[in-house]
Formats: sequence, structure tokens, C-alpha cells
Amino acid sequence: MLEDKLSVRAKAMKRSEIRELLKLIARPGIISFAGGMPDPTLFPLDLVEEATTEVLRKEGETALQYGATEGDAGLREEIVRWHKEREGVEISLDQVMITTASQQGLDLVTKIFVDSGDGLVVGYPTYLGGLQAFNSYGAKLYGVSLDDKGMRTDILRDVLEEMKGLWEIPKFIYIVPDFQNPSGVTMTEERRKETLELARKYDTFILSDTPYRVLRYKGTSSSQFFALGEDMERVVSVFSFSKILFPGFRLGYVIAKREIIDKLVMAKQATDLCTPPFTQAIVRRIMQKDALTGHIEKLVSVYSKKLDAMLSALSKYMPELPGLSWTKPDGGLFLWLTLPKGMDTGRMFETAIANKVAYVVGSAFHHDGGQRNTMRLNFSYPGIEEIEEGIGLLAKVISEESRA
Repeated sequence: MLEDKLSVRAKAMKRSEIRELLKLIARPGIISFAGGMPDPTLFPLDLVEEATTEVLRKEGETALQYGATEGDAGLREEIVRWHKEREGVEISLDQVMITTASQQGLDLVTKIFVDSGDGLVVGYPTYLGGLQAFNSYGAKLYGVSLDDKGMRTDILRDVLEEMKGLWEIPKFIYIVPDFQNPSGVTMTEERRKETLELARKYDTFILSDTPYRVLRYKGTSSSQFFALGEDMERVVSVFSFSKILFPGFRLGYVIAKREIIDKLVMAKQATDLCTPPFTQAIVRRIMQKDALTGHIEKLVSVYSKKLDAMLSALSKYMPELPGLSWTKPDGGLFLWLTLPKGMDTGRMFETAIANKVAYVVGSAFHHDGGQRNTMRLNFSYPGIEEIEEGIGLLAKVISEESRA
């Protein structure tokens, strides 16, 4: 009965593999490398308590009321200032829209651009939340593999040419350019320029998903996509406060040219009217005090040590198997482990749980469910001692599975 009433879109919906895994691994004693969660012991609770008190006392009547769909004007001004001071990029207020976290940004961008059957280009692998948003609108996905320099532009060129021959130019190219989720790799400046040039040549957009950019532990940053183009003509950039403040606030924003922001505002009005003004006001006050920069510096200090601990443990414990390798990110929250061909991290998962360690199976990040010999590991959430112990347990599971 229900199936007869559901829309085609609802019938195509699937549960998030990561969200379902988090239920499974919430058992006592499990060392989890699965979630993409920040370390809750680093949440700046005193800072939030102070800002919350100020908001309630000085602007409670407006902060607890409905707000503008575009978002709190003061917060948007702080975001404009943030990008100018940190990256020297000039953007205007009407090029910024606040979202209910970056996932809403991905959904709304897909909503205004994609009709069922439209082609999109994605990384192979790429962020699972992006795949969910695209699939929910019936997009046809084309994957482009990565290496240690990010999305391979030689393959991207071939895919775009193939699509052109099929009269199927993609609506946009989806890229997580900095410390990609799930692989941890960062796209080089040269490849960003090449990708932007390909977007111009094939008359498409770049959807840049940038939640981890400021969490850099070594090296220097490449330019953001919207800083490379002319007036952000072909770039829509999605950002989040979840990884640098609190996931529970569900705050993000989109930067794009004004005409795109106007359409996103219309789409958002039909979704939630506005992102909560109360949490926006709290974050605005934190940014006005310049306290966000200091907090990020603390995150970088702690997370860099956790990444070093995981890389050291992998070198120490992992068996010597042909084809076993892992990425070595310069920042972010994740790294990517590849096992010998023929091994299946999905099949191995229950054994890992029985041995008190968890990860995310790599096939979840591939639009076609491929590359079953891969997994994503998160290092931001567990403690350093847990990282050491958990990688040792995981190495044992892999060794036993390889023999089987």
C-alpha cells in the first residue's frame, strides 16, 4: 500500500551507511575510526556559554524569532571579513547564504540545478553525503579517480569529452578539494586551474565542498576555486562550522554569485524558512571576538598529533601485503586505507567489530559501490592511546583476513 503511494524520489532513497554504522558501533569498548566527528573534549564550552548569555541578554527577542532566509546579516558580514583576512578574497554580502549545515547546501544546490537523469561528475571515491544528495534527485553520476594530487584532470577531460559525445554535459563537477573526505588528499593549485578551465570549456559549474580547509597541519594552502575564477562565474562553494566549532549547531554557508544565491534562497524558503537565528547569533559573536581563530589553532595542534599517531601506528602494525597502502594527509580528519585486491572490507566488518574496532567500508564512497578493498579511517575523534590500540587490532583483523 505504502509503496504505491510513494514518489519515485522517495522510493530511490537509501539510508546513510555511515549513520547506520554509527548505531552499530555505539557499543561499549569499541574503538571507532568510523565517524567524522570532532573531538568533543575540545569543544569551547566556556566561549559558547559566554556568547549565549550575551545573545539572550542583548538580543534575545530577535535571536529567538524567525529570521531572514539568507541568514543573519551580521554573521554573513563576519564570513565576508573572515575570507578577506584569511585568504585575501573579496566577496560581497549578497554572495553569501547561511545554511542548516553544509549538507543542506549540497541538497539545495542539487535541487536548483539537477533534474532526474542529469549527469554529474564526482570523485571516485567521494563524500557519501554528496552522493546521497545527488542520488535523491535522480542524477546520473560519472566517477573520476584520484591520486595524491586530487582529482585526475586527464581522466576528467576524457569523461567530459565522452559526456559531450552523448549530448550529456554535466550540470556540475563535485569536488572536495582540501583534505578530501574520504581519501584525505588535497587537490594541487595546478589541477584546480585545469579543472576550472575544463569547466569553462565544457560549460559547466564546479561545486566545491570545503569543510576541512582550515584544518591544515603542514604545508601551504592552494587557492580556493572561487578565488581563481572571474567573479565566481563557474563556482559554488559550500562551507561548514561543524568541523571547526560544533556539529550540533548545524551551521554552514554557501558562497556563489548573486543570481545563484537568489535561487538558493527560494529553494531554502520551501525547505525550512530559515536556519535558527539563535545559533547564528552565537557564532556571530564568537567570530566578532576573533575567538574562532584561536580555537582552530587549538584543533590544529591536537589533531596533527593524532594524525601523526595514526600514521606511526599504521607503519608499526600493518602487515606487509602486496597492494596494502594508505594516504598521508596534510590535514583534515581522515585517511584512506587500501587493501590487496580481492579483500572485502564489507565482509571483514563484522570481524572487526567482534575485535572491538570499527571503520567505514570504502565502497560507500563510490557511486557504483566499487573498490570494496578500501576503508576510511578517522583520527580526530579517538584519543591517541585508542588510536595506537585500535590500529593494532585492525592490523590483526587484516592479517587474519588475508590468510583466509
